[in-house]
Amino acid sequence: MSEKASGEHQEERHRPDVLRRYRSASVQVNWEPQFCIHASNCWRNLPEVFKPRSVPWITPEAASADEIAWVVSACPTGALSYERLDGGPQEPAPPTTTIEPQPDGPVYVRGRLRITLPDGKVREATRAALCRCGASAHKPFCDLSHSRIGFRAD
Repeated sequence: MSEKASGEHQEERHRPDVLRRYRSASVQVNWEPQFCIHASNCWRNLPEVFKPRSVPWITPEAASADEIAWVVSACPTGALSYERLDGGPQEPAPPTTTIEPQPDGPVYVRGRLRITLPDGKVREATRAALCRCGASAHKPFCDLSHSRIGFRAD
């Protein structure tokens, strides 16, 4: 069930800086829309939980905490995270840092990340999609501007 009340303004759910929490008895799924680039790993791998055309779009009671943890960990941007409420393992940081440029798109980074933001704040994360086209309005993170400007990697 979504933390947001059903009577809340429609505009609120579209604010890019809102952390959304979706909770079942065994797991809480967190979604940070400002980091989401719609890679679609979530709904392709667990469509009974992640339904982008529904409200709420995440229904964690529709699958086991283990299944949800596996799918959320596959989110390349870190927009999705989870907290186990059933005593199961929390998401571990990868033992090594990996950097994977995507064809004509962002760079996916995994590891123990400390990302310094333009305002000097530091975001600690285990996954991020970083801009490499230079056009993102959310630097250093990708916001899909590469598609809009027709970015092509060399």
